[in-house]
Amino acid sequence: MKVSLIIATYNWPQALELAVLSAFKQSRLPDEIIIADDGSTEQTRLEIKKLTEKSKVPIIHLWQEDNGFQKTSILNKAFAKSTGDYIIQIDGDIILHHHFIKDHLGLAKKNAFIQGGRVLLGPEISEKILSSKNTDVNIFANDIKRRKDGIRFLALSNFIAAGYRNSHPKYFARGANMSFWREDLILTNGYNEDFSGWGHEDSELTIRLLNAGKQKLQLKFGGIAYHIYHKEETSKKQDQKNRELLENTVKSGIIFTPKGLNQYLDA
Repeated sequence: MKVSLIIATYNWPQALELAVLSAFKQSRLPDEIIIADDGSTEQTRLEIKKLTEKSKVPIIHLWQEDNGFQKTSILNKAFAKSTGDYIIQIDGDIILHHHFIKDHLGLAKKNAFIQGGRVLLGPEISEKILSSKNTDVNIFANDIKRRKDGIRFLALSNFIAAGYRNSHPKYFARGANMSFWREDLILTNGYNEDFSGWGHEDSELTIRLLNAGKQKLQLKFGGIAYHIYHKEETSKKQDQKNRELLENTVKSGIIFTPKGLNQYLDA
């Protein structure tokens, strides 16, 4: 099975470097790395160039002009460009445990997609990691939240994956740690590009996958990802509009979004 690792980024090359370096250390390497860049400056391009020279697998840098927060469109472009049967999606401020890809593939099955969790690194440990460029995170260090999401116990992980529930609705999702079959993304047409700005685009895609009869698996105690701390800088002005789009998908039961990845498939 060919695997594409897609990393979404915007103007934080220091964090992106750690995300990619942790991908280089995977016990099961991806077959390609696609960096979905929503308008970063030249500094990010130069960093990616350096990483590409070190990489054992192809790195593809997809860039679009900075037109505000347009993550849905750059991810759809990355989905269309990908050649993997299976797609693992993270954000550019995520450091991967060295069995991250192996764990996603171990849980993957047809007609299902996966939501993983995040260990939250605080400002102090994040600063140290960014300075040292050390991607080996000690979950027993100070300044860490959601520490339990850093425990790897695959027997329990596989046992609870289908039935795990938390306080969020079943469709709640965070794209910082997700994986899908490429054919399922084509079936649903990927992200809905009517979403712009921060919020709810991952959950809306999840609803359509569920509407299409795909099973959501929760990857706990495996697929470990560490989120580098940053201040919440993204404007949430579009939150209400995006919430309305989400609620419309909940009510309508649609599977396919008209404004999605199909516009890039023949590009």
